[in-house]
Amino acid sequence: MKIIQYASLVLLSILVLASCQQKKEKKEVESKALEPISNEILESAVIYEANIRQYSPEGTFEAFTKDIPQLKELGVKVIWLMPIYPISMKNRKATADLSIEDIEDPKEKEKYLGSYYAISDYTAVNPEFGTSEDFDKLVDTAHENGMYVILDWVANHTGWDHEWIEKHPDYYHKDKEGNVTDPINPDTGESWGWTDVAHLNYESDSLWTAMKDEMLYWVKEKNIDGFRCDVAGNVTTDFWNYVVPELKKEKPVFMLAESEDKDLFYEAFDMGYNWEGHHIINEIAQGKMSVKNWDDYMAKIDTTYQNDDYLMNFITNHDENSWNGTVEERLGEASETMLAFTYALPGMPLIYSGQEYGMNHRLKFFEKDTIPKTKGETWKTLEKLGALKNNRKAMHGAKNAASYKRLSTSNDEHILAFQREKDEDTLLFIANFSNKKQEFKLSVSGNFVNYESSNNLNLNPDEIHNFEAWEYKILLSK
Repeated sequence: MKIIQYASLVLLSILVLASCQQKKEKKEVESKALEPISNEILESAVIYEANIRQYSPEGTFEAFTKDIPQLKELGVKVIWLMPIYPISMKNRKATADLSIEDIEDPKEKEKYLGSYYAISDYTAVNPEFGTSEDFDKLVDTAHENGMYVILDWVANHTGWDHEWIEKHPDYYHKDKEGNVTDPINPDTGESWGWTDVAHLNYESDSLWTAMKDEMLYWVKEKNIDGFRCDVAGNVTTDFWNYVVPELKKEKPVFMLAESEDKDLFYEAFDMGYNWEGHHIINEIAQGKMSVKNWDDYMAKIDTTYQNDDYLMNFITNHDENSWNGTVEERLGEASETMLAFTYALPGMPLIYSGQEYGMNHRLKFFEKDTIPKTKGETWKTLEKLGALKNNRKAMHGAKNAASYKRLSTSNDEHILAFQREKDEDTLLFIANFSNKKQEFKLSVSGNFVNYESSNNLNLNPDEIHNFEAWEYKILLSK
């Protein structure tokens, strides 16, 4: 009997060990399953800007990590984390105009958390968000769900508490009296008003090495997949051309510049901000610009950018939401049309935290706030658009983007129509960019499918179309 019991225990131990080994091997396979980031992946990507502080009532890595699997429903392939580093206390912003030193009440001071972009330590995490291990879990969870993580990187300035100010004052710009300055607008020679940060000076060769090492830490030790670089055009392009190859020696990385400066894309950056296009979208929605302005813009960028340059398209982001107004405030009844427009265009569409829930609230920038979490029509729209972006070659938008061809209509003053095509996959975007019903003919013939209704549509150049105010259609080849 004892022999049988012993044999049973041995067999049980073997089975447990085998099960543990299988789980370990399965986990290793899963962790290795994510391909290195590449242009092929980015062609069909949606990018999500995560504001950890405001994403949840807790404002933590852990709370955001729980929701990462949901982002797959929206077609998200890249998660951009707003700065996750400790924030300087000295000169901390309380409002756009006031510093925390201007607030006398100690309890009142506590609620001002400062700007994410006033960094006191580039290689630590803000303890308000959680621990370094919590951050690791966020990255691992994103990778397990087929998503890449890029960090917001602020190379133009540090917070006033950063140790470099004492240890390496040569890293900073100084005034005539030798005092470190806040950032200066290169166009005007005057302060931007960012008084909570100190301006770094890239005439210091030592700074280049120091900044490279700080960036490499996150790539080597934390396995992140690239950077969104704040005010990238205010940092010398030579630095970016130096540091990006150093990062790529470790692994492929995706580089997003908060800039439209053409020279940044020659060597260093993959994608930039479509700021000008965004502002035209706002102006069209407000009746201050027209379809012609958009056509002129597309003609301009076609001749000024290289063929493999591409831009991030958006109707909101952290700056727009907090400082210039919500989507509804700026775009009104044109909101859904312009959202679909940013997906249909060449480039990569952005979702900002809360946008997926139809957020009509300006998030506080220097204090704790939170986004809504009720899924509604905007979520459903983003699901459909995300599926299109992920699965249709005619939506490809990176270095090997689908073509963009403007289609003529009998009402080009108010109707914008264009065709995108790649590898025999075709997409038509047709929209009434006005607040009145419009009638028009479209110079296209053929059979298409309406992406929203899945209804078949046979287009005829002689057919008269009637679109309601801000009505749009996305039509797909069969």
